[in-house]
Amino acid sequence: MIKEVVFDIDDTLYDYEKGHALGVERMAEYAEKELGIAKAYFRSEYKRMNEELKVRLGKDDAATHSRSIRLQNLLEQWGKPLFPHVEKLYHLYWDALLAESKAEPGSIEAIRTLRKMGIGVGIGTDMTFWMQYQKLERFGFAPYITHMVTSQEAGHEKPHPEFMALCVKKAGCKPEEMVFVGDTFKKDVAGSAKAGMHPVWYRAKEKVLPEQTDLKPEDYKIIRHFDELVPYVKSLV
Repeated sequence: MIKEVVFDIDDTLYDYEKGHALGVERMAEYAEKELGIAKAYFRSEYKRMNEELKVRLGKDDAATHSRSIRLQNLLEQWGKPLFPHVEKLYHLYWDALLAESKAEPGSIEAIRTLRKMGIGVGIGTDMTFWMQYQKLERFGFAPYITHMVTSQEAGHEKPHPEFMALCVKKAGCKPEEMVFVGDTFKKDVAGSAKAGMHPVWYRAKEKVLPEQTDLKPEDYKIIRHFDELVPYVKSLV
């Protein structure tokens, strides 16, 4: 019997890529107007800084997701004033993303049904906790969440075993009594499978299966709409 279902957030409970693109565009517009930085150059440099910080900080550090750290480093490299521009760019990005994004179709209904069934609903997400809290509240998930793990709290990003172990600890049940739902195969599916949970790969965007994986198709469930989730959870008796 399943006692807990854990969800990834970005590109699982809402469409991250669409909101992210708009957020970057709003920052690029500001940079061109206020800092004299061409929009195309800003976009390419912002992406480059993301990769640079992953090398410097390590891919397993939640700080790599910090937009303010990326922006601060860019402005330092360009010789531009940090104040007030880092804060303004930061808020332009997140305000645009939150305004543009909305919950994936059927996701809130599925989570509400799980709670009515007496099943706990957890969150297992990379990134820092504050903005993830904002997303859950903005998109309507907050009232149904019983546990939450971020990479900032765990000290590791998915699929690290300690991240998954903290999810299990907070759920207060055995891994085999848990389902983990996410869009990223390596982080969400393979990571939760290795921890002993039942992985669900949310493939609304038809993401490609990695060429190298030890998992067989029968080791995980694929869903393309949240209408498929509750029947699957009920089948795990």
